[in-house]
Amino acid sequence: QVQLVESGGELVQTGGSLRLSCAASGRTFSSYAMGWFRQAPGKEREFVATITRSGSTYYGNSVKGRFTISRDNAENTVYLQMNSLKPEDTAVYYCAARYGSSRSGPNDYDYWGQGTQVTVSS
Repeated sequence: QVQLVESGGELVQTGGSLRLSCAASGRTFSSYAMGWFRQAPGKEREFVATITRSGSTYYGNSVKGRFTISRDNAENTVYLQMNSLKPEDTAVYYCAARYGSSRSGPNDYDYWGQGTQVTVSS
């Protein structure tokens, strides 16, 4: 069992930056691959980024070169640094955890946070 709490979402203008945080508790954080997903109104939940237990990272095509995922195992926290934000990045961003190796499909993750709203104004 693990509990995830996202924070950091807010209103930002096009071209701006935000850093989202996801604090985990309840399990050994280093045993989990972590991911970020997002969901805009009327759309499917979309893969954003994942980071493996060893620190390797993978990104969805729409955010490559703009977003960076990282983790701090000592603080049980995963981050998503978002730069050069676009209106199409507007969505609820969810943190997710999977015991073991990383995956890009939302059905492959075991635990989810409640999400944090990111709104990018044009």
